[in-house]
Amino acid sequence: QVQLVESGGGLVQAGASLRLSCVLSGRTFSNCGLGWFRQAPGKEREFVASIEWPGARTWYADSVKDRFTISRDNAKNTVYLQMNSLKPEDTAVYYCAAERFGLGSKDLRSYDYWGQGTQVTVSS
Repeated sequence: QVQLVESGGGLVQAGASLRLSCVLSGRTFSNCGLGWFRQAPGKEREFVASIEWPGARTWYADSVKDRFTISRDNAKNTVYLQMNSLKPEDTAVYYCAAERFGLGSKDLRSYDYWGQGTQVTVSS
C-alpha cells in the first residue's frame, strides 16, 4: 500500500520559514515525479511546486517562485518544500503527491498518490 506522509506544518508569523517533508512508502521512489499542492478554505487545490525524477528539473507557481524550494532525497524516499518569506496568503493545507511517470507535472490530475495534508498558517 502506497503511503505519503507529510510533516512540518505549523503556525508562524509573516516573514518566517518552514520546511515541509513528505516520506513515500509502499512503492519504489524511483521514476516518481513529486509535487506539492495546497488548498485554502473555500478554494480549489492548486499547484505549488514539482520535481521530476531523479531531480534535475523543478517547476513553481508564480506566487511562490523565489520564496519556495522543492527538493528530493532519493535515498530517503523524501521530498521537501522549503518555504521562506511566508505570507498570510500562503495559509492552506499543503499536500504532497507522487506520479508514476517521473515528469513532475503541474497538473494535479496527473498524480496517483496523495498524502493526508499538513496545515500551514501564516499570521500577519
